[in-house]
Amino acid sequence: MTGIVIEDNEILLLDQDTDSTRSWSLPGGKVEEGETLAEALVREMREETGVEVEVGRLLYLCDNVKAHVVHVTFEARRIGGEVGTVTEGADTRPIRQVAYVKLDDLPGLGFSETFVKLCQEDFPGAGSYMGPKSAIGL
Repeated sequence: MTGIVIEDNEILLLDQDTDSTRSWSLPGGKVEEGETLAEALVREMREETGVEVEVGRLLYLCDNVKAHVVHVTFEARRIGGEVGTVTEGADTRPIRQVAYVKLDDLPGLGFSETFVKLCQEDFPGAGSYMGPKSAIGL
C-alpha cells in the first residue's frame, strides 16, 4: 500500500533501494495484523517520511504479478509532522532522503510520463483497478 501526497505541484517521495531501476519511490508498506488500510497508511507515512497524514480517496489498485503484490494507493493529505523525521529501523531498506519533488522533475528520477500525467490530472478514474503496475507507468 502506498500514499500520494501532492502539495503545490510537488509529490512526497523516498530515496531508498527498490526492486526497480528507480531509487525514488512512493512511501508505503505492508499492513500489519489488526490494522485497517487507513491505519497502516498513517503509520507507514509517519515512519517513512515523518509526515502525519489524513487518508483520502482510493486512487488506484494495480498488481505486480511477478512479485505477487497488489498495490493499493490512496491520496493522503499532510496534517502535521516534519518531513524527513524517519523512524530508524522501521523499514528493511534504509531511507536515504525524504523530499517533495516537482511533478515536472519526476521523469528525471525514473518515473514515467504516464504517472506524471495521472498526478497532474488528479488521477482520472480514481478508485478503479488499473491492471498491471506498468499501466500507471510504474
